[in-house]
Amino acid sequence: MTSDCRPPLALTIAGSDSGGGAGIQADLKTFTVLGVYGMSAITAVTAQNTVEVREFTVLEPSLVAAQIDAVMDDIGCDAAKTGMLGSAEVVATVAAAIERHSIPNVVVDPVMIAKSGDALLAEDARSAVVELLLPVARVVTPNLPEAEALLGHEVGADDMAEAARELCALGAGAAVVKGGHLEGDAVDVAYDAASDELVTMRAQRVDTPNTHGTGCTFSAAMAAFLARGISLTESVRRAKCFVTEAISRGLPLGSGHGPTDHIGAGKLFS
Repeated sequence: MTSDCRPPLALTIAGSDSGGGAGIQADLKTFTVLGVYGMSAITAVTAQNTVEVREFTVLEPSLVAAQIDAVMDDIGCDAAKTGMLGSAEVVATVAAAIERHSIPNVVVDPVMIAKSGDALLAEDARSAVVELLLPVARVVTPNLPEAEALLGHEVGADDMAEAARELCALGAGAAVVKGGHLEGDAVDVAYDAASDELVTMRAQRVDTPNTHGTGCTFSAAMAAFLARGISLTESVRRAKCFVTEAISRGLPLGSGHGPTDHIGAGKLFS
C-alpha cells in the first residue's frame, strides 16, 4: 500500500529498445498511463526497429546491480518486473538483488526471443531463470514457446493450465501462460498457487501486424496494477484488458511489426 503523499512505484529491470515499442520504453509508457511512477535498471542496449534486432550488448552485471541498488536504497518500489536479461550472470545478479532488497510483487517476463525472431537470452541462462528467478517471482508470464523452454517439454492449448501449475511448482508464486501463438481467440491461463485459483481469460484476436512489445506491455501492466495494491487475479484481468486494447489500437509504424498503443489503451483506466 502507498501513502497519500507519493504515487505507486514500479521498477523495470529490462533491456532498452531503440525502436520504442518494447523493453524499458514500453514498460515506462505503461507505468505512466496507469498512474504509476516508473524507474528502470537497464540490462542491455539493443539496436532494433520493427523489422530486426541488429545488435545488442548485455551490460556488466555489476552495473545492473548498481542501478537496482541506487533505486532501492533511496526510493524503493511497490512492484518490479524483469524483461530481457541476456545472460546467466545478469539473471543471477538480478535475482540476488531482488532478494537483497526484499523487492515485492516481482513480475518475471522471461524474454527469450524478439518479435523478429532474434534470440535475446543465452541458452545457458534459461536454467538460471528457472533455478534463481522463478523462486523470487510473485508471478511469471511466459508465452507458449517460453513456457516450453522453461519446462523442457511441449505445451499445447490443452496443456496451459498444467503448465501454469508446473511453473509454480518450480518456485513461482503464480503463473500466466499466454496463448497468443495459438489460433482463434487469444486465451491466457492464470494460476495462483497461494489460493489454488485457476482463471482462464479470453479475448477476441485482433488481426494486426502491430504487436511488437505485447509481452513487455502485459507484464508491465501487471506490475503497475500490483504496485497500486490491486489483487493478483484482478491485476491479471486488467492487464489482459490493457494489452488487448493496446493491440487493437496498434500503431502502423515501420515496415515490420509495429508497436502497440500504450497511450490509447491507458484511456480505459483514466
